[in-house]
Amino acid sequence: MKRALISVSNKDGVVEFARGLEQLGYDIISTGGTFKTLQEAGIKVRQVADVTGFPEILDGRVKTLHPKIHGGILCRRIPEHLQEIADNAIEPIDIVAVNLYPFRETIAKPDVSLAEAIENIDIGGPTMVRSAAKNYQDVVIIVKPEFYLPVLQELQTSGQVSESTR
Repeated sequence: MKRALISVSNKDGVVEFARGLEQLGYDIISTGGTFKTLQEAGIKVRQVADVTGFPEILDGRVKTLHPKIHGGILCRRIPEHLQEIADNAIEPIDIVAVNLYPFRETIAKPDVSLAEAIENIDIGGPTMVRSAAKNYQDVVIIVKPEFYLPVLQELQTSGQVSESTR
């Protein structure tokens, strides 16, 4: 089964994107607010904690920093890697849709507190982006909502995403 991890601060278009993936048979994994948004829209979605067996901790600061997430993203689709993740009960992740906390916008506010600025420093998002980029041949990485539709269209027409779109 194909798998997508969706964790976005900008929810524009995410419901339609996830619904399209669901219709294509994707298993959708998500975090916190994105999970809630997708679930409320009637999309079948699993929480990252259900995949990792470990809860979100430290007020949500640690959600996706786990071998069951990054192993799933970094796994090349070669027999040795597939066997290694299977031996460790890790599921491969085929699509990573992530956009980062709005740090620039947050610190541009004239009344922003230091605490608010600090909480808008994203750790897990950039880490997933880097993992997916390292494995771009096997994982589609989407960081902006305007790329949801082109990716969905390619998946619907050919069942895969071209290297140029990746």
